[in-house]
Amino acid sequence: MVRGTAVSSLPEVLPRRDRSVERCGTTMSSESSKKRKPKVIRSDGAPAEGKRNRSDTEQEGKYYSEEAEVDLRDPGRDYELYKYTCQELQRLMAEIQDLKSRGGKDVAKQKVDAYHLQLQNLLYEVMHLQKEITKCLEFKSKHEEIDLVSVEEFYKEAPSDISKAEITMGDPHQQTLARLDWELEQRKRLAEKYQECLSNKEKILKEIEVKKEYLSSLQPRLNSIMQASLPVQEYLFMPFDQAHKQYETARHLPPPLYVLFVQATAYGQACDKTLSVAIEGSVDEAKALFKPPEDSQDDESDSDAEEEQTTKRRRPTLGVQLDDKRKEMLKRHPLSVMLDLKCKDDSVLHLTFYYLMNLNIMTVKAKVTTATELITPISAGDLLSPDSVLSCLYPGDHGKKTPNPANQYQFDKVGILTLRDYVLDLGHPYLWVQKLGGLHFPKEQPQHTVIADHSLSSSHMETTMKLLKTRVQSRLALHKQFASLEHGIVPVTCDCQYLFPAKVVSRLVKWVTIAHEDYMELHFTKDVVEAGLAGDTNLYYMALVERGTAKLQAAVVLNPGYSSIPPIFQLCLNWKGEKTNSNDDNIRAMESEVNVCYKELCGPRPGHQLLTNQLQRLCVLLDVYLETESHDDSVEGPKEFPQEKMCLRLFSPASTSLVCLFFTNTL
Repeated sequence: MVRGTAVSSLPEVLPRRDRSVERCGTTMSSESSKKRKPKVIRSDGAPAEGKRNRSDTEQEGKYYSEEAEVDLRDPGRDYELYKYTCQELQRLMAEIQDLKSRGGKDVAKQKVDAYHLQLQNLLYEVMHLQKEITKCLEFKSKHEEIDLVSVEEFYKEAPSDISKAEITMGDPHQQTLARLDWELEQRKRLAEKYQECLSNKEKILKEIEVKKEYLSSLQPRLNSIMQASLPVQEYLFMPFDQAHKQYETARHLPPPLYVLFVQATAYGQACDKTLSVAIEGSVDEAKALFKPPEDSQDDESDSDAEEEQTTKRRRPTLGVQLDDKRKEMLKRHPLSVMLDLKCKDDSVLHLTFYYLMNLNIMTVKAKVTTATELITPISAGDLLSPDSVLSCLYPGDHGKKTPNPANQYQFDKVGILTLRDYVLDLGHPYLWVQKLGGLHFPKEQPQHTVIADHSLSSSHMETTMKLLKTRVQSRLALHKQFASLEHGIVPVTCDCQYLFPAKVVSRLVKWVTIAHEDYMELHFTKDVVEAGLAGDTNLYYMALVERGTAKLQAAVVLNPGYSSIPPIFQLCLNWKGEKTNSNDDNIRAMESEVNVCYKELCGPRPGHQLLTNQLQRLCVLLDVYLETESHDDSVEGPKEFPQEKMCLRLFSPASTSLVCLFFTNTL
C-alpha cells in the first residue's frame, strides 16, 4: 500500500523535487551543506528596507537555506521519490543492456549511424559533382579570345581537308575545331611572311646605314658649296639659303600660322612677287612649349628654400589670381608670321599675324608705311590707324569679337566680358584672318579643337590680298584728299573736270572729323540713324559750304569699304531760316543728287575721287539752289545771288526740282 501510494503521488512530487533530485547527493552530506553559502532570494512585493520586520518568516522569504528546506519537507515523501527514481534508472539500464546483448540490426543505433554516414557521403559526392559541373560550364577557353573569321568566309577560303563540310556543318564542336585549325594554318603562313619581312628589313637597314655614312660625308661638301654660292644667289635674287632657314623655323609654328605661311608663300611665288613673308619671334621659346618641365635642382641653398616656403605661405589674392589666369588665357605663341604687301605707289602694308594658343584663334596687327613722309591732316587721324585701317574689309567684319563660340565659356571662368578690351594689345581677330589660317568655327556646335585647313586658306588668299591692297590705296588717297579739304580746296582731277561747270562760286570752308555720338545727336541725320546706316565702325565728318550769307552743313558718313560703298551726305542749309530734307523739297533733291546719282561721280577706276567729286557737286548744287530762288521785288538793290549763266541739263529720274539746272560759261 505504501508503495502504491508513493507511485500514485509521483506526479505531484516530480515538479517540486526535480531540482532536489539533482542535488540529492549534496543534501545527504552534512559537511558539503555546511560549506555551501546560502543564496539570497528576493521575494516579489517585498517591503522597503526601512519597514521590514525582524521576524523569522521574513528572514526565510529573504534568504534561501537548504538545511531549512530539508527541515520543512516530509522525509517520507523524499524517500519514496528517491526510491522511485533509483528503480527507474535500474529499469532503463537493464533495458539498454538487453538491447545491446541481443545485437539486432534492425534496432541497433549502429545501423542508423551507418545510414547517416552513407547519406553524408552521397551528399558530399553530389556537391563535388555539382562543383565540377559548374566549373566546366564556367570554363573559358583561349579560343574564345581569338577573333576567328566568319563561318561563310571559313567555308569559302579554307581547303576541303580542313573545313570537312560534310562533318562540321551539323556539328558545332567539330566546326569550331576546324576553324581553329584554319586559324593555326593562317598564322603559320603569316609567321613565315613575317620572318621574310624581317630579313628584308635587315637588308634595307644595312643599305640605309651605308647611305647615311655617305650623306654624312657629303654634308660638309654641300655646306662649302652653299657658302660659295651665296654671292650668286644674291645677284640672281634667288635666296635659297634664307628660304631654307625660313622653312626650318616654320616647323615650329602652330598649325594655323603654318598654314598661313605656306599659302602666303605659295601665293607670293605664283601671283605676287612683291609679297614678302617672314617669321618673327623666338624659336627657343617655341621649342620649350613642347618640352616637359625640368625637375627642380636638389642643391638649393637653405635661404632659397626658406624664401620658397615663405612665398607658398603668402597666397595671392583673388584679383591677382584672376589677372594671372587672364594673362595665361590670352597668351600668344612665341612665333608670328609677318606679311609685307607692296602697293603701286610703293606704300607697304605690314601685317603681323599672331596665334592665341588657349583661345585657338588668330589675330592681326597692321601698319602702313609710305615711300615719302606724309603730312598728316587732323581729319585723317583714323584713316591709317591700326585699329581701323582693316575694319570691315569684308562687310560686318569689325574684328572686335572672338569668332570662336567656345571662347565665351572660357571667358566666363576668368571674368572676361568681351575681347574688345584687349584687341589693341593682342590684335584684331577678323574672320578673314581665321580663314587665311585655315580655321573655321561652326556656330551650331562650338568646338575647342579646330583643325587648320589648307584648302580654306588657299580659297580666300587671292581675294583677301586684293582687298587689302585696295583698302590701303583707298585710305592713302583719302589721306591726301583730306589734306586739301582742310585748306578749303576740293581737288578735282582732270579726268573729272567735265562733270562740273568751269565756274563754281560756292566754296568749302570747313572739313573736320566728328565723333559717332555727335553725329547721332544731329537733328538732320535722323533718317540715316533710323535706317541703321550709322554704325560705330564708320568714320564721320562735317563739311561746311558757304556762299555769301548762305551756309550749308553736310554731315558725311564714310564707310570703311570706301570707295566700293559710297559716302552718305545729310544736308542742313542756314539761309532765310533753317532748311533740311524734312521741310524743303530742294534740299531733299540735293541729297538725292549726291547720294543716289553717285555712279557718274566715281570717275576712273578704282573710283577714289568719289568723295571730292561729291563735295564739288554739292557746291554746284548750292549755286543752283541759291540762283534759282525767287527774288523779292519789293527790296531795292541787286540780287544777292544773280542768275548769270546757266544751261538745262537732261532730266534725271532722281531729281525733280530746280537742282537739275547747271551753270556753264555761256552768257
